[in-house]
Amino acid sequence: MDKIVQYRVKGIEAQVIAVNSLEAVKEMQKIHQASYTATAAAGRVLSALAMMTMALKNPADKISIQITVDGPIKGIVATARENGDVKMDIYQPLIYLPLKDNGKLDVSGAVGKGTLTVVKDMGMKTPYTGTVPLVSGEIAEDFTYYFAASEQTPSVVALGVLIDSQDVVLASGGFMIQLLPGASEETISYLEKRVGELDSVTTMLGKGFDTDEMITSIFEGKEMETISEKPLQYKCDCSRERIRSGLSLLKKDDLQAMISEDDGAEVLCHFCNSKYHFDRDELGKILDAK
Repeated sequence: MDKIVQYRVKGIEAQVIAVNSLEAVKEMQKIHQASYTATAAAGRVLSALAMMTMALKNPADKISIQITVDGPIKGIVATARENGDVKMDIYQPLIYLPLKDNGKLDVSGAVGKGTLTVVKDMGMKTPYTGTVPLVSGEIAEDFTYYFAASEQTPSVVALGVLIDSQDVVLASGGFMIQLLPGASEETISYLEKRVGELDSVTTMLGKGFDTDEMITSIFEGKEMETISEKPLQYKCDCSRERIRSGLSLLKKDDLQAMISEDDGAEVLCHFCNSKYHFDRDELGKILDAK
């Protein structure tokens, strides 16, 4: 089962979070019919976003991410809620890039250059928005830079998606370590040393590591405990009523054109590919209400 787990490690002044996102990434791949390259890129984004939901406290809170790039994937948009529900859109999910010389998926080649924008809607008058340039296109390094540059939180973000030669997702997940304010030099030095010695997340996942085993391997020999845990799932919250509300915001002329010229309207949700058809009568009622 997919889950997001937050840990406390004795003697380490840092927030530690890990995620298993296998089923959510498989569902995302299925919905978007994504190639292995697009699945790896979007899967990393999904895992990072899932871990960020640990900062949300209220059911109405949500975080949205937009990656706009010049690479062939063109962009990724994702939204997650406090309860761990995640949905996303991949602008060009069918791209196939050859493997890199080291045999790894060419995520940076798919992404290219661009920006990462995070919007946190946590019930305040104005949502918090932070935008940074991508530093590598490998996603994990880009989120690490985002936390340092936009939130002034020194962090380590490590992400991985393991895919076989048949495009089947075998594992997906990652971890995030964020220094707490006033963290000691001892903690900083310890983390720098340990992170430099670690296997990649993909290697850990290939060994069958779950979230506990990933964190145990990082903080070998240290006492740790679970602070909180919640499920993660790919789930779109679109509905016919929400789409209807969106149509009601259109201009009268646009609604009239749908009625007289198109004989109705079909709306596609880009997060789950659900289609909603509205006939002339339904559109007429929406137009009358305006």
